[in-house]
Amino acid sequence: MSPLFKSLAAGALLATAALGAHAEDFPGNKPITIVVPFAAGGPTDRVARDLAEAMRKPLGGVSIVVDNAAGAGGSIGANKVAKAAPDGHTLLVHHIGMATMPGLYRKLPFRVETDFDYLGMINDVPMTLIGKPALPASNFKELSTWIGQNKGKINLANAGVGSASHLCGLLFQDAVKTEMTTVPYKGTGPAMTDLIGGSVDLMCDQTTNTTSQIEGKKVKAFAVTTNKRVATPVLKDLPTLQEAGLKNFEVTIWHGLYAPKGTPADIQKKLNDALKVALKDPDFIKKQEGLGAVVISDKRAEPAEHKKFVASEIAKWTPIIKAAGVYAD
Repeated sequence: MSPLFKSLAAGALLATAALGAHAEDFPGNKPITIVVPFAAGGPTDRVARDLAEAMRKPLGGVSIVVDNAAGAGGSIGANKVAKAAPDGHTLLVHHIGMATMPGLYRKLPFRVETDFDYLGMINDVPMTLIGKPALPASNFKELSTWIGQNKGKINLANAGVGSASHLCGLLFQDAVKTEMTTVPYKGTGPAMTDLIGGSVDLMCDQTTNTTSQIEGKKVKAFAVTTNKRVATPVLKDLPTLQEAGLKNFEVTIWHGLYAPKGTPADIQKKLNDALKVALKDPDFIKKQEGLGAVVISDKRAEPAEHKKFVASEIAKWTPIIKAAGVYAD
């Protein structure tokens, strides 16, 4: 064996040993950062902060901080993680936007399918159709009549192009065969503020953001977007949009956990194991259920099934987005 070959082989063995030691020691004393690609206080931010707390213990009490990197429909934060060191210390919590970005953006600085390691799903979140307090309708039947009488005059708020509320709004307009003036905001917070204040008429948004507003009677609630009613005390009496007559209308927002591509398999397993412990944490479940969210308890908590599910969602949403002619730069 030549001296050069011996040197290369020794180097490879040392690198392998170092990687193994790193994986074995993970997470060590270095904090983990969960990047949320949306503003603080929004639905995804709340999910991420609850998850961070629930994952701390199974990861040995390590500090887990949340970094809000908002903008461009969630693509800025996602790109930040895609370009981060693949050592398990930078993670991403993202929602259905992972499946809609490929259809929405003509050019992304990353590939959803190949630039991340999928760690598992977190929850499913129903959406609610809500209206301003002064809206002259108390149920969906009355709302339908009002929509028919005000075609061309209705303002529909959303949290920005590509947001969950934007996607739900697209489907709702198509379902009721009525084009509305969509009003995009820089996040759910300002959209909700204007809805409560009466500046806009309607919004379709996640229960994680609407439940407290519905309970406080700050907005009017007309329906949920799931195929079954939501069992939480605040929402249990709301009909589904399918019950209300919009056949096959179903929108559920989900959240998943991701790492940069190339994260060592041992570290991925530790993170997935910690995630699965968190998903069974009674306090985490209680917090999520209080917001109308359903914590994942099926095989989608596994990395391979998570990736398979996102691929199916990309196939579902891309043609819908393209048919609507909606693109983001």
